[in-house]
Amino acid sequence: MKKLLFSFAFLLLALAGCNPSKYLLSDSLSVNRDSTGREIFSINTCPGEDCSTQMNVSFAARESTDNCLIYLFQNKRNTRVKGYLLKAGEETLCTVYDSIYSKKANGENFYEDARFHKFSCSFSNLKPDTEYCYWIVCSYKDDNGITRHSQSDISKFKTAGNDKWSACVISDFHSYPPLPKRLASAMKMVETVNDYAVKKNRKGFDWVLHLGDVCAWGGSWSFWKEMYQVDAFRNYMWAGLNGNHDNMTRKYQLTNQFFKNATANPLNGYEGEEGVCYHFTYKNVLFVMLNSESMRDSLGLAKAQAWTRNVLNSSNAKFKVVCEHYQWFFGENGKTSQMRRWKDLFEECRVDLALGANNHIYVRSKNLPTVYIQTPSSDNERGVDVGELTHNQDIIAKRWSEGGKTIGAMLMEVDRNSMTLTLLDREGKEVDSVVIKK
Repeated sequence: MKKLLFSFAFLLLALAGCNPSKYLLSDSLSVNRDSTGREIFSINTCPGEDCSTQMNVSFAARESTDNCLIYLFQNKRNTRVKGYLLKAGEETLCTVYDSIYSKKANGENFYEDARFHKFSCSFSNLKPDTEYCYWIVCSYKDDNGITRHSQSDISKFKTAGNDKWSACVISDFHSYPPLPKRLASAMKMVETVNDYAVKKNRKGFDWVLHLGDVCAWGGSWSFWKEMYQVDAFRNYMWAGLNGNHDNMTRKYQLTNQFFKNATANPLNGYEGEEGVCYHFTYKNVLFVMLNSESMRDSLGLAKAQAWTRNVLNSSNAKFKVVCEHYQWFFGENGKTSQMRRWKDLFEECRVDLALGANNHIYVRSKNLPTVYIQTPSSDNERGVDVGELTHNQDIIAKRWSEGGKTIGAMLMEVDRNSMTLTLLDREGKEVDSVVIKK
């Protein structure tokens, strides 16, 4: 009988649409809003392989969870699309972050208590160019063994489909709870980019592309959990890279599993890099996402390049973009970094844009014919000063940094014939812009 009542409650929830004020659930089912993230947490929307019709969702729930239901709606019509039932089991139990040496927001040293059910859900057969929202309801056993039900806040995303779309491009904010202003600075910058986009297109940007180092220590699950509570992660799809900080613990244990288990990216990467290296298409642009940490030696580089070449040559996307966390140039003096390893392949496969980060200095090349861009830092704390340009004066078009306290990000605008990337400072003022035509 309780199961039938629970299903009926889900129906009421579904009929309520996406307006939080319309949520109606029976008190007898002990359904609680879970804004604290105690029962359902670390919710984030990731790209599907084709973002016109597919999208992925990653979230976690307490170890005693029995099952979770995700309800998906078309946002403007409040039209229910589908309910997804996810069952917990030992195969979903995540322990990769458990007992990792870390630090609390108050500065206290501690070991992460992180055993939970990690869920990934793939939405498919979506409508292109459509706004969706979803929420999650989980059943779990409380400390007394009684079954309870908890409901998440709303999350949103927009599918590709319109010939004109835009994205915020940001990186290197090293979210660190003892220094909360890092994350606050970056999220304020996301708002600044959106305000700039609204002035240009009246609707803001559609999704966020991050180029790594969003966490100070990726092995600290509490860092991911706190970061995912901010509004920007609920309001947009985020596609991202594994940065060196995302790949490490406080004691410098290294693994790509921290990044993989904090997301639900497409599992179309090569062996050992599934869900870390991946590719997806957003309308007419192919994005190839690489893991810099797996390319430190010649063998790792060869594997990454073979996979990248195959992905690029198999795509008929109008524009091709390759992203990795490490910088193409050392922005302090312009010396060549990762560009030397990739330039020939990018020319061979006609890559239009190469995006990087890590150096904390914005650098843009001329059209080589690939345009190389690396983003600045955005946490107002870990920036780097620009020195004299002593290398590559003939190919570097622009460098920018505010020094140790730098905040910057880009707006990427795409239409049928071009990609435009505009660098903005913390005030939303244009610092640099480039138009890439096919």
